[in-house]
Amino acid sequence: MARTTRLLASLAALSFVVASCGGSSSSSDTTSAATGSLKFTPVAEGKLTVCSDAPYEPFEFQNPDKSWTGFDMDIMSAIAKRYGLALEVTVQPFDGIWLAPKAGTCDVVASSLTITPERAANAAFSDGYFDSFQSLLVRTADKDTLNSLASLAGKNVAVQTGTTGEEYAKKNAPDAKIQSFDDAAAMFLALESKQVDAVLQDFPINAFRAIKMGTSIVSIKFDTESEKYGFAASQDNTELVKAINESLTEFHKNGVYDSIYKKYFG
Repeated sequence: MARTTRLLASLAALSFVVASCGGSSSSSDTTSAATGSLKFTPVAEGKLTVCSDAPYEPFEFQNPDKSWTGFDMDIMSAIAKRYGLALEVTVQPFDGIWLAPKAGTCDVVASSLTITPERAANAAFSDGYFDSFQSLLVRTADKDTLNSLASLAGKNVAVQTGTTGEEYAKKNAPDAKIQSFDDAAAMFLALESKQVDAVLQDFPINAFRAIKMGTSIVSIKFDTESEKYGFAASQDNTELVKAINESLTEFHKNGVYDSIYKKYFG
C-alpha cells in the first residue's frame, strides 16, 4: 500500500507518541568511519551529525529529557547505530538548510525536506523515504468556509520561509495575504491567536497538529503528491548517501521502517 494512502487512513486514529532516540552534543574532531566497504568522513568523531529545523512534529522534536525523537530522528538514529555512530543533532532555521552539509555544519539534513530540482542543484539527496503533499490547517469553526484556494482571497495565510508550502501558496493563492514565518511553532501560535486565518504546509505536520491540539482541522489537501522527503548530504559525500540508501532499503526489508512508521502514524 502506498505511504500516502496509509497515512490518510491512519491519521484519524493518530495518538501523540514519543520515544527516546539519542541526545545531542558538540565536537569539532573529524575521523574516518567505516563499516565493511563503506567509508565516509563525519564532521564529528564517532558521530552522525544531523541538521534539522526542530521542533517539527511528528518528524523531529525532543522529549522532556532533551533526547531526540520523531519519524526522521528514529530513522537517523537507526542509520547511525547501523554504522557504529552516535546521533548528534544541531538545530538551525529551515531556509537554506540543505546547504549545511556542504558548509560542513553537519553530515546530513533530516528535516522533512522535500526533494526539488532547485535544492538538488546544491545538495545530494537520498532516495525519497516519505510521500507528502500540501494542506490547509484552519480553526475548526472555519472548516466549511476556508476549504479551497479560492476561499483564501483576502485572508491571512501563514507559510514557513523557504518551504514548498510557501512556494505553492504564492503560486496558487495570489489573492491571499501570505505571511512567512521562520518556524512552524510561530505559525501555529498565529493561527490559535487569530493573527492568521490558515496555515498552508505539509499535510502530515498539519494533521498531527490538528489532532494534538483539538482546536483546528485540515480543511483540504492539495494535489501535490509528487512531493517526497529526502535526506540531504554534501554533493561530494557520495559514500554517506550510499550508506543512507542502503540503510533505507534494509529497513524496508527487515521491518524497521514499518515499525517506526507505525509508532507515529498508527
